[in-house]
Amino acid sequence: MAVFYISANLKPVFQEFEVYTLFTKLGVFVSFLLSVMVLDFIAKKNELTKRSGFKILIFAVCSVSFLAILRDNQIIVANLCILLSLRRVISLKSRKDIALKIFDATFWICIASLFYFWSILFLFIVYCGILFHAINYFKNWLIPLVAVFGVFVMLTAFHLIFNDAFYTWTAWFQQSSFKFENYQNLSILIPISIILAVTVWTLSHYFKLFQKSGIRSRPTYMLVFITLLISILVAILSPVKNGSELLFFFVPFSIIASNYFDNKKEKGFKEVLLIVLILMPILLPIFL
Repeated sequence: MAVFYISANLKPVFQEFEVYTLFTKLGVFVSFLLSVMVLDFIAKKNELTKRSGFKILIFAVCSVSFLAILRDNQIIVANLCILLSLRRVISLKSRKDIALKIFDATFWICIASLFYFWSILFLFIVYCGILFHAINYFKNWLIPLVAVFGVFVMLTAFHLIFNDAFYTWTAWFQQSSFKFENYQNLSILIPISIILAVTVWTLSHYFKLFQKSGIRSRPTYMLVFITLLISILVAILSPVKNGSELLFFFVPFSIIASNYFDNKKEKGFKEVLLIVLILMPILLPIFL
């Protein structure tokens, strides 16, 4: 991840060198690496996968396969915020500090939406978490609204102090685009096709795992699957279709695919599939 990120941003940083740009890229680079660490923590802490490195490898391989992701500061930071939110939502199953976790999860999603507007759709995950783990207490359903209002107040205060103006809807909202012409580009079409094929193939195993899991574990598996569906919707509604919009998708996908690769059956086929994924970001820049 470090090698691909640095190689993708070396020219933009030094072409017109500015100290601000350099430190911004360093901050985003740290966020990029933190994302995979938080993902690994979520999976291990909640036993979503076995203690293997497949989820880290899959997330890393997919995220570096798209040059647009590596150069998009906004979506990398937004993805880290969504991961921090997902960590809090999944931890609701412990039934401890429920109000605080709901507030934190909503807070991080609101922060993510400031960088990438359509990530606000992940608020649905918070309400799913409440439905699965904290449905009995009515006030829990109001906490996300309090968190949203809190972020709005802080953002308004910040803009009034530093910009002497209110933060407007036009500054926050990003118009959706349904132009998928960029997907005809082989550098985007090939990795998307491979990733979608692996997703369809591994989902059947994930559903079997869901059916075999205990009642206590099922809501967590369901939250991962719902996150996958929302990430697809975010990608469809994204303002730019250049591959960067898929970064949110790689979080649940890496967990789902990791469960498949952790299984001991079909070892030979899995090794071939894994080699294809690993070679994908390496060979694409060479041949395309």
